[in-house]
Amino acid sequence: MPSFSFLRTFRVSLFPPYPPIAIPTATLHSQPHSHHHHHHAVASFNLMLLMRPPPPTFHFNNILSSLVNNKHYPTVISLFKQFEPNGITPDLCTLSILINCFCHQAHITLAFSVFANILKRGFHPNAITLNTLIKGLCFRGEIKKALYFHDQLVAQGFQLDQVSYGTLINGLCKTGETKAVARLLRKLEGHSVKPDVVMYNTIINSLCKNKLLGDACDVYSEMIVKGISPDVVTYTTLIHGFCIMGHLKEAFSLLNEMKLKNINPNVCTFNILIDALSKEGKMKEAKILLAVMMKACIKPDVFTYNSLIDGYFLVDEVKHAKYVFYSMAQRGVTPDVQCYTNMINGLCKTKMVDEAMSLFEEMKHKNMIPDIVTYNSLIDGLCKNHHLERAIALCKRMKEQGIQPDVYSYTILLDGLCKSGRLEDAKEIFQRLLAKGYHLNVHAYTVLINRLCKAGFFDEALDLKSKMEDKGCMPDAVTFDIIIRALFEKDENDKAEKILREMIARGLLKE
Repeated sequence: MPSFSFLRTFRVSLFPPYPPIAIPTATLHSQPHSHHHHHHAVASFNLMLLMRPPPPTFHFNNILSSLVNNKHYPTVISLFKQFEPNGITPDLCTLSILINCFCHQAHITLAFSVFANILKRGFHPNAITLNTLIKGLCFRGEIKKALYFHDQLVAQGFQLDQVSYGTLINGLCKTGETKAVARLLRKLEGHSVKPDVVMYNTIINSLCKNKLLGDACDVYSEMIVKGISPDVVTYTTLIHGFCIMGHLKEAFSLLNEMKLKNINPNVCTFNILIDALSKEGKMKEAKILLAVMMKACIKPDVFTYNSLIDGYFLVDEVKHAKYVFYSMAQRGVTPDVQCYTNMINGLCKTKMVDEAMSLFEEMKHKNMIPDIVTYNSLIDGLCKNHHLERAIALCKRMKEQGIQPDVYSYTILLDGLCKSGRLEDAKEIFQRLLAKGYHLNVHAYTVLINRLCKAGFFDEALDLKSKMEDKGCMPDAVTFDIIIRALFEKDENDKAEKILREMIARGLLKE
């Protein structure tokens, strides 16, 4: 059996000295569908406590496990308090369940206190218990502590498994520690635990998300060399990486490679490719791929249709976008909030505002709650199609629905007010936002500066430019261009040349 002497050192270095196990008072949180189970499980537990002699510990463990499966972690912690006062001795399984609950409740220090209790009682923790602690540390972002714990466990002869290393690799990838991942993989060489396809997929996914496609391909080549066969997740992840970088030719080469290796693409694989084609306006190719997908008996989902709707609007094929949207239900797919938002956004951009409003009202009748993107799309469409009062009314309605307008919402309204000649109203809203502590972006400032310049208020426009800089919002090339053009048009040449030199000095314009 491994020596447990490392735990004292580990505890001191990882956390402050542990207090006695102080279990938080339980607050029972039950989902409606599991309320009956929760009540029955607690009643059964309390009934067993009254038995003399009490039933074996594993009977109590079964109840605790069922509560854990339904995510009633506080209840389990509370029930555990009743073990020893009622003469029931917890075993390794009981204490492992408790560790799991503490980790899910983010009480990692208490989880390690229980671990110390396990060792004190002479139990030999298995990989499941150790993995729970590793996962708990990773969940809190304590990756270095998780690695230290791993090193101490290995040094003392504890047996870890692929889940242990998969958890560590996942945690390292999420924090961008790619070099540490490589070191961890090297540590596995010569161990009984071998890297598997899940570990490599995790690494490839992380590299692709960070647009390190070359490194992802190197890892892919490495797994092939080591005799680890890529699966559908490997290929789908790499295809996504190529699509993110705009390399569709390479993405389709991987799709063909999958066919040659008899690896069937799934709905996610096809969705990624259809979305990439749609974003480039290649709707003929997207439609062909949709047919291939359906021929392979893979049913398109709401994501597939969302991509097609966006793509058709992108190439101004409104009829096709509407056909896709209205045919979804017939194909057994229910449009979601994003689907309605895409339609509303597309219709607004094609000046079909009334039809967009009809869809918005339809969402209400279907008990679908529009999100801030839906509102912003519609407010923008109303403003750009000269329905400013309707846009203002919609903004108020948005607040009434408990959705707080964001900077983009107000920037749309500012732009609409300015273009409608309501400069004073725009200035009032702008000042109100600043007073409320909104961090306005460069576009919001530029909208107002543009209208001030057009109204001939150059000093006010320059003053606003200074204020935006004081607040850490730097003017961009568009902001400078608006001011310079307006000054030259009004023969304010000296001021214009001064601003032009400033623009050059900031690297926004070459001499």
